[in-house]
Amino acid sequence: MAEVNTETQEKPKKNQSKEYLKGWIPYRIKRYWAYAIATIMALVMPWITIGGNHIFLLSFDQKKLHLMGTAFDMQELYLMPFLLMLLFLGIFAVTAVGGRAWCGWACPQTIFRVIYRDGIETKLLGLHKRIKNKQKKPDMSKKENMVKKIIAILLWSVLALVAASDFLWFFVPPEDFFTYLSNPTEHMMLVGILLSVAAFIVIDVVFIKEDFCIYICPYSRVQSVLYDDETIQAVYDPIRGGSIYQGKGYSREKKYEKTKELLLVEPTAECTTCESCVTVCPTHIDIRKGMQLECINCLECVDACTTVMGALGKESLVRWSSEKETLRHEGKTNLFRPKIIAYFTVLALVLVALFAMGSTKENMLLNVNKNTRLYKILDGGVVQNDYLFLFQNTDSKRHTYFFEIVDNDNIKIIRPKESFSIAAGKKRKKVVILQTKEKLADDARKDIPIPVTIRAYALDNKEKIIITRHTVFVYPRSDLINNKK
Repeated sequence: MAEVNTETQEKPKKNQSKEYLKGWIPYRIKRYWAYAIATIMALVMPWITIGGNHIFLLSFDQKKLHLMGTAFDMQELYLMPFLLMLLFLGIFAVTAVGGRAWCGWACPQTIFRVIYRDGIETKLLGLHKRIKNKQKKPDMSKKENMVKKIIAILLWSVLALVAASDFLWFFVPPEDFFTYLSNPTEHMMLVGILLSVAAFIVIDVVFIKEDFCIYICPYSRVQSVLYDDETIQAVYDPIRGGSIYQGKGYSREKKYEKTKELLLVEPTAECTTCESCVTVCPTHIDIRKGMQLECINCLECVDACTTVMGALGKESLVRWSSEKETLRHEGKTNLFRPKIIAYFTVLALVLVALFAMGSTKENMLLNVNKNTRLYKILDGGVVQNDYLFLFQNTDSKRHTYFFEIVDNDNIKIIRPKESFSIAAGKKRKKVVILQTKEKLADDARKDIPIPVTIRAYALDNKEKIIITRHTVFVYPRSDLINNKK
């Protein structure tokens, strides 16, 4: 080996390492592209509208949910369970297939840390010497480094405000957001939430760092339950590399010596103990110890080992693979195992149900409530029932409405007599009186509820905007009717 047993280490043939690494693109570069795509989508999505509605917006101010260009009122939030099922089932499915791929490739926490640590602190200000060494902390006793740290925090604070604004745009549409901020004294709650979110992002990224992923994020606590032997993750190959010593109570230098001693006993072990996979890890773990809670599948260790072993003309000892394939060498990973098929089948069913229910959105809502007085008996045995109808226009333009009784010709609408107009997104209450002079029941012991079906519609678009509601007309017992005749 390069450091451990030079006698048994075969030297790579001329140009062998170059050929081995030819065409290889580090996962770090691929992650940067994934970060760029995720960032662009997050920044652009709140601005995209379809027919005046956003792709996704949960507006507490307007009490509406916008989903793929369709606006749903809070009374139509029967879609929320489907969205939550998509979220959680999606996380479960992704974890079962690729471990914490979300954490390493798309999580805002990881993206923010890369921008701050690798971009601002390392590349821009030179506070860290190399991106590949995330273990060594800068000497903050130097005045120069302290100044750089303050500049880094100030620069990140500006980006944190942008990130906080982007987060709020999914709850307050951008067009309203900037209007509100133009009068901050009238919208202090919005300003307070914006500054609080930005402050949290600064504290999290600058001071909490990857400890958020390890100790705070609940996802790290449930991920191992979702893993199986064929879950793809960063895995060290102990058969080729050798079993790394994990003794406790030793300093890092002592552990290094113990590791060399152990590998000398295993002359075929290929690990060079360069520890590149350790120093590059953002969560400060040693991937050679096996699967660990702290691993976020960023694959930095895979890149590090690929570079070192590739220079020797060999395959990386740390691979993005499964325990079945790399740890035990029991064959290829099966991506289409029953559990994965079941996850994606349920996801497909939920998605179909979501689109099916979303396509049946009602452009008018109607709540029918019976007044506390059951009925009123007039002279001649005429019976009236009072109701309170709450109409809501959930369409994007004004409509004129009216309603009718469709299943009982003996009950008439006394009030209102005329149609009425409701602006887009507005509500309107109507006191409704239904009346009959016909004998609907004959029971001397109790009042009789008569089923009634109400059909409401927009006069200017009756084909599309039409709904039915069911209620009851309470008819009094016969002795009360006879007393009024």
